[in-house]
Amino acid sequence: MTPQIEAFLEMMAVERDASPHTLSAYARDLTDAETSTGGLMQADAEAVEAWFADLSRRGLSAATAARRRSAARQFYRFALAEGWRTDDPSRRLDAPKQGRSLPKVLSRDEIDGLLEAAARRDAGAGLRLVALVELAYASGLRVSELLALKVEAVRRDPAYLIVRGKGGKERLVPLNAAARTAVKAWLTARDAKRKREAPDSPWLFPSSGRSGHLTPRRFAQLLDEAALVAGIDPARVSPHVLRHAFATHLLEGGADLRVVQTLLGHADIATTQIYTHVATDRLAQVVQQNHPLAKDD
Repeated sequence: MTPQIEAFLEMMAVERDASPHTLSAYARDLTDAETSTGGLMQADAEAVEAWFADLSRRGLSAATAARRRSAARQFYRFALAEGWRTDDPSRRLDAPKQGRSLPKVLSRDEIDGLLEAAARRDAGAGLRLVALVELAYASGLRVSELLALKVEAVRRDPAYLIVRGKGGKERLVPLNAAARTAVKAWLTARDAKRKREAPDSPWLFPSSGRSGHLTPRRFAQLLDEAALVAGIDPARVSPHVLRHAFATHLLEGGADLRVVQTLLGHADIATTQIYTHVATDRLAQVVQQNHPLAKDD
């Protein structure tokens, strides 16, 4: 990694509060561009455009290509501001066209089936998985936000949680009665186990791994196992799908789009609007299947 790329990443971290995940992705993107163009500080517009055009031939998705374009564009703007370059060879890069990808969503009955399957696991493991699913579905938390919850945040049975999301922004997320009941049951089992086997942990969902708490990968594995028991295709289930279900079911129930945007922590309402398409499609399907005038003679 060149000193210029390192300086750019440091600026992104300090001035724009970029997450470690974003910084890691941009580091990979710019390192790839550095290698493919013969050097970002020396590359001309033709070299940068050739690198970008080659991304699709290498099999990268439109979303990944769009991120790499953004990384290059931001890097060269930074280079201009620092006086390292007097031109921007990325200025003619066109954003790749991306088809609308609708999020996967589980029905309310499938959520119930997933919870029933989770509850069948051995005592403590079952209570933990039920609490995870109930919390994710009741609040719309991102998986990183969910797994990083501190135990003290729920000790007093709150109706809302204060969560620090992307960009360090805080928001309130709701907890319904089912989620609060599930959390209390898990806390009882968690505390009993920690007293018997190990010192207490600050995390709501502790683990013996390096992070100290349950990982997204392990949570996804637990959901896959519960999906199989519930008769649901595991490919349709993931921690993020629970967040999708939270948003879609709210909109189906008549929730205001701006309210859902706030609850999800989306900076741009356009990100939230994708769920209106899912909700509309699902409602149209219900009408088609159940309305007497919509059925074939």
